[in-house]
Amino acid sequence: MAAPTWITIFDTSLRDGEQAPGFSMRAAEKLRMARQLDGLGVDIIEAGFPIASDGDYAAVRAVAADVRRPVIAALARAASGDVERAAEALDCAPRPRIHVFLATSDLHLRDKLRISHAQCLDQAADAVQLARRYVDDVEFSAEDATRSDQPFLCAVASAVVAAGASTVNLPDTVGYALPPEITDMFAAIRERVGPGVTLSAHCHDDLGMAVANSLAAVQAGARQVECTVNGIGERAGNASLEEIVMALHVRQDRLPFQTRIRTSQLCATSRVLSDIVSVPVPPNKAIVGANAFAHEAGIHQDGVLKNPLTYEIMRPETVGVAGSRLVLGKHSGARGVDARCRALGFHLRPEALARVYARLVATADQVKAIEDVHIIDAVSADHTAVQELRPCV
Repeated sequence: MAAPTWITIFDTSLRDGEQAPGFSMRAAEKLRMARQLDGLGVDIIEAGFPIASDGDYAAVRAVAADVRRPVIAALARAASGDVERAAEALDCAPRPRIHVFLATSDLHLRDKLRISHAQCLDQAADAVQLARRYVDDVEFSAEDATRSDQPFLCAVASAVVAAGASTVNLPDTVGYALPPEITDMFAAIRERVGPGVTLSAHCHDDLGMAVANSLAAVQAGARQVECTVNGIGERAGNASLEEIVMALHVRQDRLPFQTRIRTSQLCATSRVLSDIVSVPVPPNKAIVGANAFAHEAGIHQDGVLKNPLTYEIMRPETVGVAGSRLVLGKHSGARGVDARCRALGFHLRPEALARVYARLVATADQVKAIEDVHIIDAVSADHTAVQELRPCV
């Protein structure tokens, strides 16, 4: 049997994630989240951007000193002051990484940085060389890679690898790319830098394709994926860690890759982040949302009760959820009502169940969801139904 192909999970919740408006974290909160990420099993934690503020510098130092298993990364622009500040923040980390970035698209070079291609090449290589003086593990990110001229992007990748970068990250910084474009870009860079360099994907969700683009990158040779818990991040956010991990877990037929993530910790990690940033997880959020394993439609409830695989492609316990939920509402069927009645200790004969079901359907037109109290009231209100109760065996 062939050895598994491992995908490195690079979590940037503490850096790119907290750049989302309203998601800023204090040092103690970053440390709490970093410990949770360590328990989750992520390979790399990007703890912050040390040059950004004294608080972020302190947070990176705190995480580097406390969380010892994963690689701890710090972000730096391709500038000596940034690189030196990142190195200082990481000096107590057992496994430090300096993550250097510089834009490579003509749009950014012309209108933001106002430098030439030649200056970009020199600046990127110089920053990587400087970072290598402090750490052995240097990553380079070509900001706005997906809108960059591909031959120039290849030249930048070659230059930073020659300067000492062992990981080259190709971000879809503004969420612009389509999966086939991601495939083409990663194939071109892989051919240019060779197999000894780790290629990384970092995709944003502006068009709702961050996870799809990240998976396309993996299929095209990326062996590191940069992502965030709950998909938090700039603008529409980053690729969601839990969605990438479970896509790889569930679709082994098409995605034969492994991660070191403890999937049973996914929901707990999502809740910790939500608590820290005081932003609830949308109920329809894939994997970790409250409705991810909830069923209201009668047809779905009937299928799940007979065989959960009919409407659930993964076991809820796999991601840390206690089990499926049958939510009773106006779309529910009699089988779902019967299951809830049995759970409450009411074993109704078919005639009594039909009457209780009709009463609950009428109630469901007035309320968002049927709660246990509504069921108890519906059963108790029907004298005949009460007489026909049988205790569960």
